[in-house]
Amino acid sequence: MSEYALEVRALKKTFGSKVAVGGVSLTVEKGILFSLLGVNGAGKTTMIRMLNGLSKPTEGQAFVMGHSVAQELSQIKQLSNISPQETAVAPNLSVWENLEFMADIYGMNREKSRKRVQEVLDQFALHEVEQQRAGTLSGGWQRRLSIAMALITNPEILYLDEPTLGLDVLARKELWRTIEDLKGKITIVLTTHYMEEAERLSDQVAVMVAGEIKACGTVHELYTITGKKTLEDAFVAIAEGEVSI
Repeated sequence: MSEYALEVRALKKTFGSKVAVGGVSLTVEKGILFSLLGVNGAGKTTMIRMLNGLSKPTEGQAFVMGHSVAQELSQIKQLSNISPQETAVAPNLSVWENLEFMADIYGMNREKSRKRVQEVLDQFALHEVEQQRAGTLSGGWQRRLSIAMALITNPEILYLDEPTLGLDVLARKELWRTIEDLKGKITIVLTTHYMEEAERLSDQVAVMVAGEIKACGTVHELYTITGKKTLEDAFVAIAEGEVSI
């Protein structure tokens, strides 16, 4: 069993002549919240899709909990799940039905399914809206439900792709509290371009620029490397090549 949740070795993804991810190598320890920072088009979502088996790498290797993405995808799918950038809820189903539907997809029997749905409703404080159609929920509630759906299988790794994109300030901070409650229980890989979000939530941060990892470390290590006092300033310095790393 690997000591790392993720091991990425020279991972590359091209679309024709365009390089989306260019030979990335990194490791992510188990149980931490690891953030991938970058502007739109930096390659964050492509990285997540490759690690989750939704997109095939052009070159390189990736291992999830010691399992090869190229050769052991079925095992990986049992260990990980994703809450995608586009909120993945069925709008005409109730909150309960969305959760139950996900449990059914993963082959849970009815007794186990009902028990797990109740647990997730409790965990995410969704009981007050459990009979409400998902399409009538606010953006914040829909994002919370989307994450709950990704956790229905008790994954060891959860990918959160831009989880607060498009939310207002209050909804974003409420979702941060939900994510903080998960920290230490599972490994979380978060993609975001909100610096305040990464600064508050992350154990470790990687800065991705044009498909490459330009820096990786704790928030305070990035401050030290760049000589900056905020993550936003550190990010800009790294992304614009002001510092040589």
